[in-house]
Amino acid sequence: MSERRRLAGPVVTATVALGIALAVRPLPAGRLLSIYVVVLAAIALAALARNARPPAQRSAGSPFDQALHRREQRPMRPPELVRTERELTLGMATAGHAYRRLLPLLREAAAARLATTYGVELERRPAAARELLGDEAWELLRPDRPEPPDRNAPGLTLARVEAVLARLEAL
Repeated sequence: MSERRRLAGPVVTATVALGIALAVRPLPAGRLLSIYVVVLAAIALAALARNARPPAQRSAGSPFDQALHRREQRPMRPPELVRTERELTLGMATAGHAYRRLLPLLREAAAARLATTYGVELERRPAAARELLGDEAWELLRPDRPEPPDRNAPGLTLARVEAVLARLEAL
């Protein structure tokens, strides 16, 4: 709505009220005109205050109205996914991190998959677990895997991790 139309309503209303008041004469004409001038000044001040705000705030409404509207929330990534991605990235960077953090995470997933699908416990029945996992996955996931000699050496490759995960999904 344009500013002129926005001002026209209150000005016309005040003018009609002045006309009615002059016809009825509840107060002297000078006092009615004084009231009319004060009302017009209030309308003008309200218009000036509205125009004094930056254009972005004019269309958005008052800060109170803005606070009432909910802001659109970006979808959050689950914290567990973020943690797993971090462990994967760090496990590919150094052998020490792969041994201490990434392999236990993969071993836990393998143990859960073996237990729920085949009733095989990774640590109690290692021969059955090795047969189900295959030699390549077993080499990484076996519970008695020795610590790497150089903890700062490169960790696991992405292809190797993907192969283990593909084997776990195939179970």
